[in-house]
Amino acid sequence: MNGNYHHRAPEYQEEMVEIDVQRAPNSPFMNHSEDQMLPRSVPPYRPGHSPSLNDEFGSNTWPLPGNESFIHTPVDSRSATPSLYPSNHQFQSHQSLAALVDTPPSPVLAKDWVQPGSIAQLYDRDDAEIWKGWRRWLFRFVPVFTFANTALYLFYLGLRIYCVIMAQKYSGYIYAGAWVFIAIEIAVAIPSQMHNCWTMLALKKRNRPKLRLTGDDVPTVDVFITCCGEEDEVVLDTVRGAIWQDYPRDRFRVIVLDDAKSPTLEASVNQLARIHTNVFYMAREKIPGKPHHFKAGNLNYGLDAVHELPGGAGKFMAALDADMIPEPEWLRAVLPHLLVDPRMALACPPQLFYNTPSSDPLAQSLDFFVHVIEPIKDAMGVAWCTGSGYVVRREALDEIGNFPLGSLAEDVATSTLMLGKGWHTAYVHEPLQFGTVPEDYGGHLKQRTRWAIGTVDTAVKLKFCLWGDAVRQMSAAQRFSGFLYATLSLYTLLLTASLFAIPIILLWGKQLVAYATTEELRWLIWACFATTISNRLCEFALFSPAGYHTGQRGSRYQLWMSPYIALCIVRSFILPRWLGGQAQAFKPTGSLGSALNERDPKHRRNMAVRMWVIMVNYMATFHLLFVYVTLAAVVVSSYRCFAQNSGFRDIIMCLITHAFWPPLTFLFICTSLWTPIAYAVDPPNMPDREDLLDRDPKTGVAHPTRQSKKIAFGGQAAWFELEYTTATVATILVFVYSFFF
Repeated sequence: MNGNYHHRAPEYQEEMVEIDVQRAPNSPFMNHSEDQMLPRSVPPYRPGHSPSLNDEFGSNTWPLPGNESFIHTPVDSRSATPSLYPSNHQFQSHQSLAALVDTPPSPVLAKDWVQPGSIAQLYDRDDAEIWKGWRRWLFRFVPVFTFANTALYLFYLGLRIYCVIMAQKYSGYIYAGAWVFIAIEIAVAIPSQMHNCWTMLALKKRNRPKLRLTGDDVPTVDVFITCCGEEDEVVLDTVRGAIWQDYPRDRFRVIVLDDAKSPTLEASVNQLARIHTNVFYMAREKIPGKPHHFKAGNLNYGLDAVHELPGGAGKFMAALDADMIPEPEWLRAVLPHLLVDPRMALACPPQLFYNTPSSDPLAQSLDFFVHVIEPIKDAMGVAWCTGSGYVVRREALDEIGNFPLGSLAEDVATSTLMLGKGWHTAYVHEPLQFGTVPEDYGGHLKQRTRWAIGTVDTAVKLKFCLWGDAVRQMSAAQRFSGFLYATLSLYTLLLTASLFAIPIILLWGKQLVAYATTEELRWLIWACFATTISNRLCEFALFSPAGYHTGQRGSRYQLWMSPYIALCIVRSFILPRWLGGQAQAFKPTGSLGSALNERDPKHRRNMAVRMWVIMVNYMATFHLLFVYVTLAAVVVSSYRCFAQNSGFRDIIMCLITHAFWPPLTFLFICTSLWTPIAYAVDPPNMPDREDLLDRDPKTGVAHPTRQSKKIAFGGQAAWFELEYTTATVATILVFVYSFFF
């Protein structure tokens, strides 16, 4: 290994062995004295210089929902000007870089396959090393399991409706409670069945190889690091990780785009710039009262500003969030996917995290999305930009007018507009960047509601990807994907309404499952049993790439987060200002006196303060009331069964058809909605961020330790697994008992 990595921990050296094989021995920025990495000389610049720009982006926004026009960032924002440092080629990145792909990738995994100026193929699949064995074999059956589960559920639902109709004909009585229960099941089933339809498309095999760009004849890249008020050390760790890429120094620049204009961060970046001449600090002027468009505006500022730097703009642009530390092979791993396809506009790796607490109680890891959903979407040609770590072709950005403004989800909007123009996008399923999840409950809510509202807002402006000039060249699969993932957030309205109905119908005391004869009840139980077991098998197979417990956390997350997302949707898109409508983001009520520091065992606020803030300021009172009212309703319903029936068989039949219809759905809902309260009472403990990093004492470069990259299995995960097992066992027992009616 090269000298600059000798000071890594043993486990990190082991991780980097494969990358060592592919490095060209004459890399222009490596100092083989093993003391330091020396950059090649580049034209001098003034550290900290932020060029003044004449172009302003604040006045150009997307239209509000309902407007007919679709306004982009100005096309003449100079992304069309010459962009290679050493050359003057315009818009021909795929032609001028053709020499890089003249030599076909070699499938031989040995040192002799490294050829300067070529792209090497390490494996047939980019995720060959992170996901293998029995899980990959099992995942092949996901379409079969999903199809069977969908068919069984539709049969079960049709049988439920048929039995209610027959029961009403037989008794002449309207089973209102049964109809309400069916309506709740349908409301919950709509998004899940839509998702099942998409999941069945996993039948299409994904063929994205694991590639590496070798040699020194590589394209130029401008790496943007966007920040706005984050801690200096967090940003600087990302900057150092970007600087120490296994990439020629004269072929990439690291540009910190600081929207907070932090004097201390500027001084620290300028200090790095004195050693590394490819590092720049920039901060745009934000005029009070004039829209600055947050991250999209900051990125567009950087796209324009790099033309003022020596050599002009790079052929490609890459972006990192302030807390996302890239792995040393990041650029060499992502860029080949753009070079082998001249119509590839954007390639992005997953967002992974190194400070996720054990059991991940708030489902912050995104593992199910990045390890299951995104690969399926990539196979269908509809990979989304994940917001960090992506590399984009400047030509494609120019065609859509740079990053679209006026959206809280500029990453989704950007990739969607590129697909609408006929460009391709790629998802590189490799662990190439690691960042941090929000360390407090309020930060998590704001992040997730912003994502959800931004996705819906973008979908409204793009007409849900169904028609219009912006999506004209999209395929049917791309349109369906855009429509599906936009509407899933809207279905939280139905899900939240159904949550309100559950305790009401239980307190109502009406029969939830109606039938005319014992034979009909037996068939209902059999269909319910088959649906439940097939659903468990489907979940186990579908969740296998990310881990079974990861998928289950996601299922619970959808339930307890739905009231927050639904409230934001109502406030953002339905209510007028005078009735409580507000900006498109979650806003806590009241005043937060100080941070809870809930994950710091030394400085966390006491339980009374935590409970007050989460229950009142963050409105978890709804969750608490729902759980207690629902459990009280179950007790009342059960008491009625014992009071109104005398025989064992009658009592059991009453319990089954009222509160305890398998698979004990109320239990899963209550434990899921208990999440905020359990978090307030017993938040997870996390060590200091520095303890999660392995830092090189000479260079200061830090990368997450092997252990911090994984989510530990904790007591909460064990508790929920016990709950799932109990519900499954109860379903089996009811199924067995049905033979003895």
